[in-house]
Amino acid sequence: MLNPDAFILKNTRQLSPPLVPEIRLHLAEESVPIWEKTEEELGEMNVPPPFWAFAWAGGQALARYLLDNPQLVAGKSVIDLGSGSGLTAIAAKRAGAASVLAADIDAFSCAAVRLNAALNEVVLHVTGEDLLARVPDPADVVLVGDLFYERELAARVIAYVERAAAAGALVLVGDPQRSYFPTARFAQAAAYQVPVTRELEDAEIKRTAVWTL
Repeated sequence: MLNPDAFILKNTRQLSPPLVPEIRLHLAEESVPIWEKTEEELGEMNVPPPFWAFAWAGGQALARYLLDNPQLVAGKSVIDLGSGSGLTAIAAKRAGAASVLAADIDAFSCAAVRLNAALNEVVLHVTGEDLLARVPDPADVVLVGDLFYERELAARVIAYVERAAAAGALVLVGDPQRSYFPTARFAQAAAYQVPVTRELEDAEIKRTAVWTL
């Protein structure tokens, strides 16, 4: 059986996202090779893309915003939905959050979050449960980095964060207005020009923003 930790360590490098040089992550330098290696090692086809292996524009923007505005999470409980590499969860903890739950249904992502948390010397709680399938857990802040790329997923995320906000949580979203981002439901809190790779995006600089519900 494939060991996610060993696979990640073998197929990534320790790199810092351009917008968040304070944080180092185990990241892939190219998207297609690591995706192919994942399928090869698992002996499966059509496995989910390795979202955990890249620092996406929305996540970078949200992480930068948290580090620059630590008062938003300092001493508070935080949930990071679709944590991916764990970038925003790590930033929240670095900014002084009392507790951070990094949630992602991808087992490789959960492994990456744990490895990246250790790399940055922070303690995170990690879960592979689908939090979107249940009533939101109590939390002071809910983070969403770049999750509006599929229609069904976007609808589930909106339903979750609206319930969380109704229960008193601050909702912060990092998103470059992906295809299914409902702009009308959010207010822009900050804007960033995020350096990205053409292999993943349609430009070398991605206009990205942090939004509040």
